[in-house]
Amino acid sequence: MGTQYRSAIFTHSDEQARVAREVIAALTAQQVFDAGIVTEVTPFTAFFAADAHHQAYYQRNGEQPYCRAMIAPKVAKLRQHYAEKLREAPTRG
Repeated sequence: MGTQYRSAIFTHSDEQARVAREVIAALTAQQVFDAGIVTEVTPFTAFFAADAHHQAYYQRNGEQPYCRAMIAPKVAKLRQHYAEKLREAPTRG
């Protein structure tokens, strides 16, 4: 809950915004998620890097109760529905 936890797509063109809205509409129509999609589609204005402790949070804290209960099911569903579009994560040296 709260705007600090919202998801957003920051677009660089009208075409990107159109595609994002079409994908959201298609996922909504297919009822891919139990709840409605509330992701904002808004024009990009500036990028601010997250604080270091927020970087790769799920990757570093996947066993935390919040991650296991809230994030892991969403990641699993994404992987199930879009496996063919996902690429392998780069390895860190």
